[in-house]
Amino acid sequence: METPVDITALLAAHPVVDGHNDLLWEARVQASYDFARLDVGAGGTPTHTDLPRMRAGGMGAQFWSVYVPTRLTGDDAVSATLEQVDAARHLTRTYADRLAWATTADEVEQAWAAGRIASLAGAEGGHSINCSLGTLRQLHELGVRYLTLTHNANTPWADSATDRPVSGGLTAFGREVVREMNRIGMMVDLSHVSADTMRDALAVTEAPVIFSHSSARAVTDSPRNVPDDVLEATAANNGVCMVTFVPKFVNAACADGHREMVAAAAAEGVPEADGVRFAAFEAVWTREHPQPTATLDDVVAHCEHVREVAGIDHVGLGGDYDGVEVLPTGLEDVSTYPALLGALAGRGWSEADLAKLTCRNVLRVMREVEDRARDLQATRGPSLARIEDLDGVPA
Repeated sequence: METPVDITALLAAHPVVDGHNDLLWEARVQASYDFARLDVGAGGTPTHTDLPRMRAGGMGAQFWSVYVPTRLTGDDAVSATLEQVDAARHLTRTYADRLAWATTADEVEQAWAAGRIASLAGAEGGHSINCSLGTLRQLHELGVRYLTLTHNANTPWADSATDRPVSGGLTAFGREVVREMNRIGMMVDLSHVSADTMRDALAVTEAPVIFSHSSARAVTDSPRNVPDDVLEATAANNGVCMVTFVPKFVNAACADGHREMVAAAAAEGVPEADGVRFAAFEAVWTREHPQPTATLDDVVAHCEHVREVAGIDHVGLGGDYDGVEVLPTGLEDVSTYPALLGALAGRGWSEADLAKLTCRNVLRVMREVEDRARDLQATRGPSLARIEDLDGVPA
């Protein structure tokens, strides 16, 4: 008989590194980044995330999304992204007794050694760089360690999963963005992008990729999820798919309900990629059409499928807390990771398996990206490519 996994001890040694959390945008909307008004250190906040619940959840590191909506374009998107990066630093300084800024895998583990949770930053959407590799490099200088190539709308150089295909994946400039990310040591995040963009990025990348918050398309048919052939390619690339908890990505009935809503919105001339108008439509629609519920068991099914197809070395966690209104039953906030790990242990996941899921896989990817960047910087300098030169379109 196998010895039961002690989840508390497991998390003490291998705390959760979560790939995606939208607390910073909530802090902007709810309190203009004033953590005296939204005191996430005290607990009991009207958010999914606060420091006491992170501790209860066995968290050791969080990639804070420095997300800005796609309604912001050009320099407006860049400046708003800079404000989000500043908010990540402000959050970390405000709670410096419990948080530590980190930009490398070693710094994450140094934070743990000091009894703190590591704060990292990831930019959600290529619109944040305004088609500028110089801006990309400066975001990296400021500590941003991944870029999600798109959000819900296409960029001029990459197709999104939830917009009408235009480029058929990555353009020539999009491929240069990936190569430059490899060179500077910024992880390529393929959540939110179309399947063709996923495949193009995996074909061109010289370093492991991540999916910061995506699940398995074979389990739940959503364009935001990862097809099996891409999971296999991610394993060959030595990357990691960080399973998300969003109900419409993990539960078939929720996905069907979302598809129905998207079709109804489109019939009224409101595409899903239009963030502001679609959000307004969704608020009305969900009041009139009660939505199905997802459960922790749905997320278990996605973790198991990613493990089955990609392998245990290529699965992680990216809850998307504070990025959606409702989470699955049993995973309502950041304190609930132990419940998920306990359910997986009950299905035969070993302590070594769970350690890879919680943090060891993503830390490995971070180190490989860092190492590859050092190698590439020894052989080539910064890319001076411009989108107008590579794609023949105005910047």
